[in-house]
Amino acid sequence: MRNRRRQRASRVTQIGWLCFVAAISWGELERPAHAHPLAPSLLELKELEPERFAVRFKKSLLRPAGVDVRPVLPDSCQGIGEPALSRDASSAILDWEVECPGGLVGETLRVEGLAESRTDALVRVAMSDGRVVQAVLDGSGAGLEVPARQGRFQVFVDYLDLGFEHILTGVDHLLFVLGLVLLVHGWRSLLTTVTSFTVGHSVTLSLAVLGYVEFPSRLVEVAIAFSIYWLAIELVRDESGRPSALGRRPWLMAGSFGLLHGFGFAGALSEVGLPAEEVPMALLSFNVGIEFGQLAFVVCVLLVSALAKPLRSRIPSALEQLPAYGIGSLAFYWFLERLASLR
Repeated sequence: MRNRRRQRASRVTQIGWLCFVAAISWGELERPAHAHPLAPSLLELKELEPERFAVRFKKSLLRPAGVDVRPVLPDSCQGIGEPALSRDASSAILDWEVECPGGLVGETLRVEGLAESRTDALVRVAMSDGRVVQAVLDGSGAGLEVPARQGRFQVFVDYLDLGFEHILTGVDHLLFVLGLVLLVHGWRSLLTTVTSFTVGHSVTLSLAVLGYVEFPSRLVEVAIAFSIYWLAIELVRDESGRPSALGRRPWLMAGSFGLLHGFGFAGALSEVGLPAEEVPMALLSFNVGIEFGQLAFVVCVLLVSALAKPLRSRIPSALEQLPAYGIGSLAFYWFLERLASLR
């Protein structure tokens, strides 16, 4: 029994150090409040009449110092009147009108500053005849060339990409998934636990985005940080051979906290919204993108564990619990940081 616990602790140590080093390399210890990925920007143009458009640009107020995100419209578009600036709890919103001789079909829309801010932007163009064209832009510098019409498949691909990137850039969500992998022993139990987490966050993601439930985003971020801290405590208990009731039923913990993390996922999707004519498609593809990213992360963790197997016997026993304490310390720091932001 003691050797088995030591083997499990060595596995925790190896993969835990990988996680901790990754967090440092991404600069999250320097900016703990940004452990959750910044919300994507939204550039929306609605055709009011031929060649005249209402423009809305919404961007997160949380961004790296000295970095700005701004829209780039075609040179032919000229502003009409003064832009109106407004704010909500987490975003700045700029509204104005433009006149674009010849319309927007064949023109390219861009958003600058995405690479520097490590965010995406959803660009949406709504024509007066009901046609809607949209795309998710990233830091590659590519823009949206407005076609005459956009197919359903492109909507699926865009929201799939948005969900995939959201989970892989959310260090706090990944830390929680990592903790589940370290806590669970055996393929069957791991599959049940990860599936339970998936079901939990899928439920609240869907309900929140569709407007059936609502939870303050800042409180959600505080609670997510605390969920990671709680999971770190379970890891320490498991290594000592005294798991709690939740530690003995990790699927219950995963499902319960999955409901909480779903509100966090919904925050990013709510920022950009869903296309009115393709709500089920966009919601499904965003969720599938999250699951693909989550699965890819779990596979990478297990692969690293398998490759590092020869090193297990060389790890000093004094370091066995260090990764669990590292994850817990990082999570508690996020918790305090986010709690202070509620004032």
